[in-house]
Amino acid sequence: MAGQTLSEIRALLAARGLSPRHRYGQNFLIDLNLMRKLIAAAELSPTDVVLEVGPGTGSLTELLLESGARVVAVEIDGGLAELLRERFASAANFTLVEGDALSGKHGINRMALDAVRAGVAETGGKLKLVANLPYAAATPLLMNLVLSDLPWDRIVCTIQKEVGERITATAGSDQYGVLSVVMQTLGTPRVIAVLPGHVFWPAPDVDSVIMLITPRAPRLIGANELPAYSSVVHEAFLHRRKKLRRLVKRFGEDAEARLFAETGVNPDARPEDLSPAQWLGFFRSLQSLRA
Repeated sequence: MAGQTLSEIRALLAARGLSPRHRYGQNFLIDLNLMRKLIAAAELSPTDVVLEVGPGTGSLTELLLESGARVVAVEIDGGLAELLRERFASAANFTLVEGDALSGKHGINRMALDAVRAGVAETGGKLKLVANLPYAAATPLLMNLVLSDLPWDRIVCTIQKEVGERITATAGSDQYGVLSVVMQTLGTPRVIAVLPGHVFWPAPDVDSVIMLITPRAPRLIGANELPAYSSVVHEAFLHRRKKLRRLVKRFGEDAEARLFAETGVNPDARPEDLSPAQWLGFFRSLQSLRA
């Protein structure tokens, strides 16, 4: 197996009376060299467990399975799910979860979570997300994954270029926000390729990127702190033009003065002015006031 050409994808769909569905963000990656770039960046081994969201006709899935890794593929389209079941029926390292990869806005599909956890427990390997992500699902999926207790080791995915710019944005820029702060606190993201629309079918009207995210080592924040950290950052960026003293003034003037002195943060700073490292220090000082 070596991935699928556009003509092969068309034939697979036509044989089942299927076509790309806009509602599911189905833009199939048709450049085989880029698929191989995704695989190479994932650095897969046979003990790894791969979460693939939006496998489509299984072109990338073929390459993932060839690595020997265990693949948990989540497909929301019933017609494509049936196609995948048929194509990979004999693959012992393939698990299909039919349904939405997201459980609401703040969770990952429970069946997918169970399958991933079971795979990691059995192989003792690493969890990696490797996928051509549907645009609409990309941001909530990435946030839910990094904020979860899953032992993720590597994320390699195609996402809309604009989302990639938000993930890698620096403090003070227009794109900098909650996504930037959280992803950079927990991981080290970088763009490894920019993808024009024509490498997908149907071709989207926007460019995409291949994003590589590796977890920070050592980890800067414990899993038990993540919900509160995310909540504080979200609260601040709901009013990104307001000063940070707004988050502290309810503790009184003395506490406010002490916090800003400890952190070295300017009381007149706004949420987008703080780097991820400054945000972490600000959060911990804020938590000490709440204790």
